[in-house]
Amino acid sequence: MAQKSARERARSAHRGGTAPPDAARQPPVRIAMIGVMLALLLAMIENTVVGTAVPTIVGEIGGMSHLSWVVTAYTLATAVTTPVWGKLGDTLGRRQIFLVSIAVFLAGSALSGTAHSMAVLIAYRIVQGIGAGGLAVTAFAVIGDLVPPRERGTYQSMTAAVVAIGTIGGPLLGGFVTDSLGWRWVFYINVPIGIVAFVWCALCLKLPRKRPERVRIDYQGALLLGVAITAITLVTTWGGEKCAWGSVQIVGLAVAGVAALGAFLWWETRASDPVLPLRLFRVRNVTTSAVLSAVLGAMMFGASTYLPLFQQTVLGVSASNSGFLLLPMMGALMVVSTIAGRRITRTGTYRSRALVGCGLMVVATYGLSTMGTDTSQLTCSLYMALLGCGMGLLMQMPLLVAQNSVGREDLGVSSAAVTMFRTIGGSLGVAVFGALLNRAITNGMHGAATGQLSTSDLAGLTDSLRVRYLESITSGIDTIYVCATAIALLGLAAMWCTREERLRGAGE
Repeated sequence: MAQKSARERARSAHRGGTAPPDAARQPPVRIAMIGVMLALLLAMIENTVVGTAVPTIVGEIGGMSHLSWVVTAYTLATAVTTPVWGKLGDTLGRRQIFLVSIAVFLAGSALSGTAHSMAVLIAYRIVQGIGAGGLAVTAFAVIGDLVPPRERGTYQSMTAAVVAIGTIGGPLLGGFVTDSLGWRWVFYINVPIGIVAFVWCALCLKLPRKRPERVRIDYQGALLLGVAITAITLVTTWGGEKCAWGSVQIVGLAVAGVAALGAFLWWETRASDPVLPLRLFRVRNVTTSAVLSAVLGAMMFGASTYLPLFQQTVLGVSASNSGFLLLPMMGALMVVSTIAGRRITRTGTYRSRALVGCGLMVVATYGLSTMGTDTSQLTCSLYMALLGCGMGLLMQMPLLVAQNSVGREDLGVSSAAVTMFRTIGGSLGVAVFGALLNRAITNGMHGAATGQLSTSDLAGLTDSLRVRYLESITSGIDTIYVCATAIALLGLAAMWCTREERLRGAGE
């Protein structure tokens, strides 16, 4: 009788679209997640892996003036297409869309490795970024299909670890592959790994079947969103660097960005099937999750970009070792996110731990803002570990909270919104932080030198200029982390405004 009752509960849960209580623990789910995590890792690594290969790429194919677009084109394509992929997943089924996004990413990777000019490389990187947008959002939504909200903490701690490894490990991998095999293999290496992920998911990833629906893509909304994100990113990237803040170019881009954003918001309220339904943001927890996701994106990308610069330039650490010195942050993030994910699964609650995580980020960024030329590597590592602990407590929160606050029919678009805000936060964070650093260098050197200098350039400066340059770099890094502290406080405010809603378990 008990067995019959259990079977009936399982059938009832299946009819309701929720997995049986023990489904998330069955081996097939864990086996399928290996392929999902492998594909997600590729998308995350490509955000940063190219950075260490860029000097070699420029040396071979030229295009120094368009250098930043090798990275920016990828991140923008990812951010702009994320809502479209999320909508397609909700409409056509996530398994098919996930496989298509892997194929697009692999095509972009293979083409990027064949590029013989900077313009062509940027075009192929856009293709790669389009595929990456589908990989990221669909991977997170797939977890929502496979397991109920309360069980997702365990699995999304895995995704947090993958995001950390991809973001922080990218520069390490890029440098090793470029030195050993050449810069083209930074892209080619994705192909065999991606094929394994594709075949693995094709064979092992089983999701609830979805009835075919007529696909209506909001191309106008996607276009307006793309224009807005691109214009705003260009303002933060070029303002005060390539063009003066009051120049016609920057003012024009700012006006275009604001106008496109306004037009996007207007259109989404009238579109029959909007690419990013604004009704989602009437749910308080979806809005606060999007804000927290943007904060985490800025923290993750900012830390992985500018902490190695401080270590190399001011502390005198080699380029390869500076990557390894990010391990305190990455290790703390991975360990803490795993523990936090299991606690969430056990208790179904999250708010108190998330508030502690936000507080740790505030303390860590403030500590990093106090570093000087005499700061020891141990002190820097302690602040980094503290930052990793804070991010580890938070990494899975935005998606968990957003997915728990909507129905299954909105799982893809809610995941897309949170993922998009993380990408935008990372892109804008890096751009703003870079502008702050360049301004500090320009002001500190008083025209004696401009821009960031390599180690060999630094060795060629006189003692007085070298001291001024190191002080300028330190001042710029401190300013970056003062700004990061303000961003962390914004994340704390968003989490404070988040309403605790107990995560649903299986059958709930």
